[in-house]
Amino acid sequence: MNVLITGGSRGIGRACVEAFVAEGHKVVFLYRSRTAEAQKVCRLTGTHAVKADIAKSAAVDKAVAEAAEYMGGIDVLVNNAGVSHIGLLQDMTDADWRRVIDTDLSGAFYLSRAVIPYMVRQQTGRIVNVGSMWGKTGASCEAAYSAAKAGIRGLTMALAKELGPSGITVNCVEPGLIDTEMNAALDDDTKRALCDETPLGRIGTPRDVANAVLFFASPAASFITGQILGVDGGFAV
Repeated sequence: MNVLITGGSRGIGRACVEAFVAEGHKVVFLYRSRTAEAQKVCRLTGTHAVKADIAKSAAVDKAVAEAAEYMGGIDVLVNNAGVSHIGLLQDMTDADWRRVIDTDLSGAFYLSRAVIPYMVRQQTGRIVNVGSMWGKTGASCEAAYSAAKAGIRGLTMALAKELGPSGITVNCVEPGLIDTEMNAALDDDTKRALCDETPLGRIGTPRDVANAVLFFASPAASFITGQILGVDGGFAV
């Protein structure tokens, strides 16, 4: 399969790149600014990277066209890239709000819109969105992130209905507390408290999430669409 992954230079995105490559798939990943890290991933995995800010629709259209030309089409889209903002809503600026919504929600919309024509033409495809448990439960002091990830839930279910007749499945994984750079800003007390609230009692790994993404993209999930799978150790049960 030809796989396009956003945010592939680190964290969950990089784990997805590695997982798909290990299964023999051809992968192109997008990254926004970390060129050195992206080049390292390319060297280690034999993949191709495209620099693009997914918050900008024109940049997405150009990146998707390059990826499709490089691979000879797109069979799987993994909407993974995201940013967060921690702080009180009353202190959040318009720019703070737009940065999160434009990347986490609008970015998934831009990517999906650009990729869908390739999938419709071949009457098959997989879109896997990476949401968050906070899109289900809401997180104090993360209003924009929670709102964006809740939007990913709705986008997943709506697109599943819209694209099903074209043989395209759309599903979502919702990570919990995962050992990524985004969560490195959390202090140790907060991490311990979150682990205590997690039935499995530990922080998840990027590969835990990548395994779920890989499943939704596989033939084993061919009759599964519009579903939300929590990869959160039971936190959001």
